[in-house]
Amino acid sequence: MSDPTSIPITIADGGAATLEPFAGQVLLIVNVASKCGFTPQYEGLEALYRRYRDRGFAVLGFPCNQFGGQEPGTAEEIANFCSLTYEVTFPLFGKIDVNGDDAAPLWRHLKKAAPGILGSEAIKWNFTKFLVDREGRVVERYAPTTKPADIAADIEKLL
Repeated sequence: MSDPTSIPITIADGGAATLEPFAGQVLLIVNVASKCGFTPQYEGLEALYRRYRDRGFAVLGFPCNQFGGQEPGTAEEIANFCSLTYEVTFPLFGKIDVNGDDAAPLWRHLKKAAPGILGSEAIKWNFTKFLVDREGRVVERYAPTTKPADIAADIEKLL
């Protein structure tokens, strides 16, 4: 599967969908958590989304509780926290696993398309980011320590 927009995902209410509504857009797909040292990156992710959304760009957040239990809330609690604390308006999806036997199909695809350091496919922590071009190709993987603002130039090249 070369286009991640056709891969099944879980939406915030637990239902099934795909990312088909985002086909043809530049995407920044991120595993997020509300109680992580990197949680303030929500602010930077939202800034990118607001800056580029009218040019065919979207940030897609996938809550994950696999790293230190840092995303314990329900979908509603997560959405409320993100909205009230960081004024997040970009889409948040259902809580997922990014590693292991239960890793979401989308994340299996992203990890295979853009392995990390030394070819490792494992996600090391929350706020790992994948940049996907308009054709659905994963063009870059960013570490949790990469600030959203530092990705802006790469996004601009794809827009």
